[in-house]
This record gives sequence, C-alpha cells and structure tokens, in this order.
Amino acid sequence: MNTLVMKFGGSSIGTTTALTQVLSIVLHEREQWGHLVLVVSALEGVTDALIEAAHLAELGQHRGYRRIVANLRTRHLSLIEELPLGTTERTALSADIDRLLFDMLDIYQSMSQAASMTGQAGIVDATIGVGEKIAARIIAALLRQNNLRSVAIDTTSLIITDDVYGNATPNIPLTRVQIAENLLPLLDRNIVPVVTGFIGATSSGKPTTLGRGGSDYTASVLGVCVEATEIWIWTDVDGMMTADPRDFDNAQVIPALSYTEAAELAYFGARVLHARMIAPVQAQKIPLHIKNVYKPQKVGTIISGENPRKEDRIKAVTYISGLVVQTKQSGMSAHISAILEQTLASVPNSQLDIVISSQSSMKGLTCFLIPTTAGPDAVHTMRVALEAVLAGKPETQSWSVQPVTIITAIKNASSSTTQMMAKILSKLTSVPIIAVTQGPSDCNFSIVVESLYAENAIYEIHDLIINNG
Repeated sequence: MNTLVMKFGGSSIGTTTALTQVLSIVLHEREQWGHLVLVVSALEGVTDALIEAAHLAELGQHRGYRRIVANLRTRHLSLIEELPLGTTERTALSADIDRLLFDMLDIYQSMSQAASMTGQAGIVDATIGVGEKIAARIIAALLRQNNLRSVAIDTTSLIITDDVYGNATPNIPLTRVQIAENLLPLLDRNIVPVVTGFIGATSSGKPTTLGRGGSDYTASVLGVCVEATEIWIWTDVDGMMTADPRDFDNAQVIPALSYTEAAELAYFGARVLHARMIAPVQAQKIPLHIKNVYKPQKVGTIISGENPRKEDRIKAVTYISGLVVQTKQSGMSAHISAILEQTLASVPNSQLDIVISSQSSMKGLTCFLIPTTAGPDAVHTMRVALEAVLAGKPETQSWSVQPVTIITAIKNASSSTTQMMAKILSKLTSVPIIAVTQGPSDCNFSIVVESLYAENAIYEIHDLIINNG
C-alpha cells in the first residue's frame, strides 16, 4: 500500500494559523494515500532555547534555566488554549506538557549539581528533544479532535543511533527492526503516527539527537524503513530556491533537482534541508518534495534521480561560514590538519570538513566550513579554540585564523564546469578571492572570500542565475 511520509518544520506549526494549515493538509492527504506518517519539529526557536537552558544548567545558573522553562511552558499552553480542542484533550495535553517540562527540570537540577562536565553531552541530548515531544503531542491531539485516529510516538523507541551525542548517526538495520515492531502495526490499524523528529537513542536506550535540522533526517530514515512511496518536507518557503529568499526578493523556485544537486546545496548552507538526509532516500530512489505549508497547491521542488539532460546554466547559489588557517611560510600542512582535528573534537557539535588545503613556496592554507548544525556561535567558539592552541605551540605561532564565507554555485553535473567557472570569475573581478575549488561531485564550484565581500559576490552570482547564466 502506498505510504507518504510528511515532515513539518518548526515554522509551519508554531501558530494556530499554521496548525490549521497542517490539519487541512493531513485531512486531505489522508484520503489520497494508504498510509500517512508525520514527522514534526519543535516549535520555531524552542530547541535553541533548550540548548541555552542546558548550558545555564551546566553553569549552575538555576534562575536562568528555570526562566526559560517557564517561558516555554507559557508559550505551549497559550498555543493549545487557542486550538479547537475539547476539554478532555486539552486537559490531558496540558498535563503531558507539564510532565515533560518538570522531568526536564529535574535533569537540569542534576546537571547543575554535578561536580564534573564529563558525560554531560549525553544528558543534554536527553533534554533538548523535549520540544519535539511536545509538538508531536499537540498535533496528534488536534488530529484526534478531528476524527483521525492518531498517536504521538517518541523516536527514542524507533531510531537507533551511535553514541555521538549532538550529531548522532542512525543505524538503519537496527532501526528497521524497531520500526517493524513499534510503527508498522499502527499503520496496519489505520492510525496516523505523529513522530518526533531530531531525536533517537543508542542501542542501550540513551537519548541522542541528530544535529540541528535533524527532523529532515528523521523523515528520511523513516521513509526508507517503511518503504515510503514519497517523502514531503513542509516548510515556509515555496521550495528549494535559486538563493536564500531572506536575502533575495527575486529568488526563484527550482522546479527539479537531482539528489546530488540537493545534497550539495544542503551541505554548503541551504537551510531548507538537512545535509545528511539525502543519502538514504537516494539509495532507495524515494522522490522527495519540498513544499510550502501555506501554499499547498504549489508543486514546490521535486528531488529525484540524476537529470540526464544537459543544462548549461547555474541553478542556485548558497553560502556557509568557514575558517581559514594560513601562514606566510612554506612547509607541510599535515600537522596543522592534525591540530585542527584535535582542537575541534573538543568543541561541541563540531566536525572537521576541509574544503581546500593548499601550499606554495611562500604560503600554506587550510579552509574548512562550519556546518549549520553547529549552531550560531560556532564560528566564534571554534576560532577562539584554534587561536589558543596555535598560539601555545612554537611551531604554529606563525599561523593565523580568519573567518570567511564559502560561496557555492550549483549546476547540473553533465554541464560544463569550465564554462560555469569562467562566467562566475568574470563577474567577480572586484572581489578579492582567497581560494577556489571544484567539488568532486562535478556539480558545484566554490569560492572562499572574506565575509565583508560575500554579499556582493553572492549578488553577482545570483544575477547570473536570474539572467540564465
């Protein structure tokens, strides 16, 4: 029987208007598909607030984390008061929210009293998924109120991961077993499960999280394990765009992308998708749709197999923060790579993704990107950590650390990379470029610039796209 997995992001469930849209979409698609599986994120901003609360708990700042939890309680209870729920559903839902938040407060209390920070990452993961748990319960209650059999399910009972807290990777074979036992029977009974995104658990049952934006990844893994016909990602934009619509009013929807093109866009900063979600659906050839929850009639973007048709044009431009570590002297950069890896391993949610490493007779340079999953303070945190380590070693004191922006243009893999590079570089004659690279996927070309030149460079490349460059 055909199965549709739909994921709703935090921006698409945070208000009564948005939830009304979600309800309308679910009721409509329930009539079109044999089975539905819903995956939900926390309300917008909730996960960031929970991360801040966990940090305050680690520092022993009781008043700070209690204030955040109180604000979250007020926000969620105010939302359900505005929803068309019966007295029984609203009372049960309020009690559920209080239980989840009070349990979380107990964990914060234990964290604040701990003598050591060792092992705290696993404890933090046990708290920052609470936003998804509350959101799933709200939507399941709303569906039940509208005569749909529905139940909220925590993915700690479904998705088995490794123990890399903050950025865990699902174990697909073990997850298949859990889903067969705990999810598929619900579908057989025509129940619509509302599943928490972002969170999982180790094989021993310890909660983990999949990184920021991990609800997309959850939808991908669930889609593979239930053998979904399609996966739809609902957000507040019309699809994958030629550029970030928050920066460009004239950004256009890209009607179709290959899995590779979409993966590269996500990896290099496009915030619509989680970078790691593409690989599982690509392996199973499951079509992926990006749609606007407020304009469900629009087709959006369809992500599927590679496009054999040659298209000699740039499809999109995206950007992501990075750091360049460089020195004005020659020499092997292998020891710098080792220092980078060791230093970043000590920074929460960081990973070493080197984009460019080069050296000449006079200089050495290594550039790496900061994944969007690392959080808004990651660039500063990583820079401070690296500068402290480099300054403390006589052999690396000549190396400097500089924040940069990595700008990436995406094209069809079958078209000419040389032509794309020539077009872009001819538009950027006034922009000082630190480094350039062509990606191994053969559908992306990246330039590294100082951040103050990024806006102009992105504008010039997007102008090429809009004018069929």
